[in-house]
Amino acid sequence: MKRAKCIMIQGTMSGAGKSLLCAGLCRIFTQDGFRVAPFKSQNMALNSYVTRDLLEMGRAQVVQAQACGKEPDVRMNPILLKPSSDIGSQVIVNGEVRGQMSAAEYFRMKRKLIPDILKAYDSLAQENDIIVIEGAGSPAEINLRSDDIVNMGMAELVDAPVLLAGDIDRGGVFAQLYGTVALLEEQERKRIGGLIVNKFRGDESILRPGLTMLEEKTGIPVLGVVPYLSVDVDDEDSLAPRLNNGGIQKPLDIAVIRLPRISNFTDFSPLEEHPALGVRYVQSSRELGNPDMVILPGTKSTMADLLWMRQNGLEASVCKLAHAGVPILGICGGYQMLGNTLSDPFGSEGGGELCGMGLLPIDTVFAAQKSRTRVQATVSAEEFAGAQLDGYEIHTGKTTVHGKEFCKLENGQSDGCVHKNVFGTYLHGLFDTGHLTQKVAEYLCQRKGISCEQMRPISHKEYQEQQFDLLAQGMRNALDMQAIYALLNKTN
Repeated sequence: MKRAKCIMIQGTMSGAGKSLLCAGLCRIFTQDGFRVAPFKSQNMALNSYVTRDLLEMGRAQVVQAQACGKEPDVRMNPILLKPSSDIGSQVIVNGEVRGQMSAAEYFRMKRKLIPDILKAYDSLAQENDIIVIEGAGSPAEINLRSDDIVNMGMAELVDAPVLLAGDIDRGGVFAQLYGTVALLEEQERKRIGGLIVNKFRGDESILRPGLTMLEEKTGIPVLGVVPYLSVDVDDEDSLAPRLNNGGIQKPLDIAVIRLPRISNFTDFSPLEEHPALGVRYVQSSRELGNPDMVILPGTKSTMADLLWMRQNGLEASVCKLAHAGVPILGICGGYQMLGNTLSDPFGSEGGGELCGMGLLPIDTVFAAQKSRTRVQATVSAEEFAGAQLDGYEIHTGKTTVHGKEFCKLENGQSDGCVHKNVFGTYLHGLFDTGHLTQKVAEYLCQRKGISCEQMRPISHKEYQEQQFDLLAQGMRNALDMQAIYALLNKTN
């Protein structure tokens, strides 16, 4: 059976732009008429997604699948690590939780996952023409080389040519690229078919002498200087620039609490797209100020992040705003925080009990088993009544509600809770349909005494498609696509 050709993007460091470059190549190859799929053997991120078959995968490959016009598939990301502490992560294999492991434990066993990686990859390779593979961190992390399964180790497993990207925006890009190449083994260096300078601002001609010297010193061609593209594509993790967003001046101000272990902050992308809604991320009471709405997002560690809010004064500030009538919305872990009590008898959150913020009449008991579901729902809360939702749940814990529901699921069950101006739900992706986004805008505008009738966005799906096309065009203009296709054609 014919097997897909492949190409891999590796970076000189985390945050070099690998995920975005992969999404752009996925879009370009798809536009050129090929069947394309993204792949990343091992992803470490707190932003995750539940597929249609109720399996969990990283958001980066979800975005890349959307760039290909494909339904996200857990085979695109067979291993997901969700950090739960500085030295440990929840290990998810083929969409299912394998267990909680320290970094040392995972390092000792990860090569045993190669059969899972290859099974997922080979299955995708039989269904597609091109696989765009993303690396992780840097291939020059020489302490990890012996058991690598995500950078050069992955490239060797599937015989993939590599494009190495460096981030000029952070400075030292020539040293990044040269140093990375120099630290690789000879056979690894031979895999690199081209270098990419990413996130450039300015006149490319000024770079030319440096690029020529870089080519001479490495013996590898520079296949493009990609500008700092003004595209809005969902970010993967805590390095995301949007989390440092101080807010764009718009009629309404929404403050999202930037919890230490914030997860699924991509929930708020549709809000950011709305012309009436300014979204900013805050870490202190001083930054919080007096917004029109406060959102408590999801988190990998609800109890620890609630204690962080309690210790730095954010909890008191949010409660003060709530009592003053400011709307508060909690999602997943943020929803759990808003309740009366949180109890962890099985130790999934470190054990013990904790008083919640007391803003919703709910009590949560954390369980050992994770809940993963895809749901459609209709909002019951009077302020947003009738909004149609299409989302997913990823959480441990069962919440007992002693008040009004937030929404009604398609199976007739209730989700979430409402008490006065405080709302909570377990649903991620709740703004994606656009219905709740517009209801929130109208509700906040009415409270503020302004009109948002003329401020309606295009659909989130249409917006995403526009951004993918802008990304692809920007990369086509910057990259030597003829050389990249030549590298592809050398495979298989």
